[in-house]
Amino acid sequence: MIYTAIDTFYLTDEQLKNSPSRKDGIDETTETTLRIYGCDLIQEAGILLKLPQAVMATGQVLFHRFYCKKSFARFNVKKVASSCVWLASKLEENPRKARQVIIVFHRMECRRENLPIEFLDPSLKKYADLKTELSRTERHILKEMGFICHVEHPHKFISNYLATLGTPPELRQEAWNLANDSLRTTLCVRFKSEVVACGVVYAAARRFQVPLPENPPWWKAFDGEKSGIDEVCRVLAHLYTLPKAQYIPVCKDGESFTFSNKSWDSQSLPVAKEVPQSSPTANDDPSIVKATSGTNLESGVSKDEMLKLALNKLKESKKSDDESKSLMPEATTREELVPRSKSDRRADIGERNKERERDRDRERERERDRTKSRDRDRGRDSDRERERDDADREKIKDRAHRSKDRGKELGVHLEKSRHHSSRDREYHSSSYSSRDKDRHRHH
Repeated sequence: MIYTAIDTFYLTDEQLKNSPSRKDGIDETTETTLRIYGCDLIQEAGILLKLPQAVMATGQVLFHRFYCKKSFARFNVKKVASSCVWLASKLEENPRKARQVIIVFHRMECRRENLPIEFLDPSLKKYADLKTELSRTERHILKEMGFICHVEHPHKFISNYLATLGTPPELRQEAWNLANDSLRTTLCVRFKSEVVACGVVYAAARRFQVPLPENPPWWKAFDGEKSGIDEVCRVLAHLYTLPKAQYIPVCKDGESFTFSNKSWDSQSLPVAKEVPQSSPTANDDPSIVKATSGTNLESGVSKDEMLKLALNKLKESKKSDDESKSLMPEATTREELVPRSKSDRRADIGERNKERERDRDRERERERDRTKSRDRDRGRDSDRERERDDADREKIKDRAHRSKDRGKELGVHLEKSRHHSSRDREYHSSSYSSRDKDRHRHH
């Protein structure tokens, strides 16, 4: 068989047992649960983002490959899963925006932790931090993959194998489901897609009790091995015995890319929790003094000692009141930052809208003035055109009168010239005739 794809990322069982997570002290069960949990996140996010199954499968394969080279203790599962979805959508030519991926994972985390679903404002610092972490983790994945992110899935071999084997049509959907479930395990890193496809077909045939040809063995025609097929079936059977995967916090960096509001609130407002602890102690000091005084009286302690104790209690209460007063403004200012900022933003938005409306009114007035001036100019131009037409008409009339006068003068001149020419002819003819007479007489 000729391979034209770059698909060389396969590991042995010894390499998987000596993974970076095992070196950091994470046991096998924890690693498998975290792998399944990350693949569940990728699958659910792909469904919410309306992505095809090829994108989700590519994201899960990239997820497994990344954690074969990096440890779960150094990279958080949630941010790696989100980055794998974002990168796979671009690799499979179904891109999604970073904002869409962040909002989907934020809502998924709120549902999983039973928190109220709140809108994630893109103008907040929380959103900016999540976006930077998303792009940073994507760069880590590309760096570890060596920018070779080609993935070959077993899904494209299943239909061809079943068509050649002549199996019933209901076997195709079962094999497809098994191929989707196999992506939650490390089978995509251990075996080629042809071997996984053969194992999935064999498991589906065993479940529906469909006989497959064994003489000669059918898997040899598809470049498969019996040991690999048995291992695929064993891993899938073990996967279905495991409970639903839950998140286990093993990352050393802490919840740097968590989408829950609890961690962010605890990081942003650490002082607000300390204030109510100091205030009740200050309010309860007089009762404590009374109780101590009563006990001291009952026990027979002297009055001087009682006074000293009371003074010490009063001093401590004053100090606690001063500390609470000094802490209260800081907490109130920090708590008031958010509503003030929102009110300021609303005021700014209102002022901007008013300015835009004013600008629009000004532009409308300017357009009206322009139209009025154009109408005036048009009126003036029409008057000027009328005057010009009248002047042209008068000029044409003058020219016509002048041409008539010239014609009359030319007619008079022509008549005079004709009269003169007739006279000249008569004169010349008379002169010629007299000359002839003279000549005849002479002769």
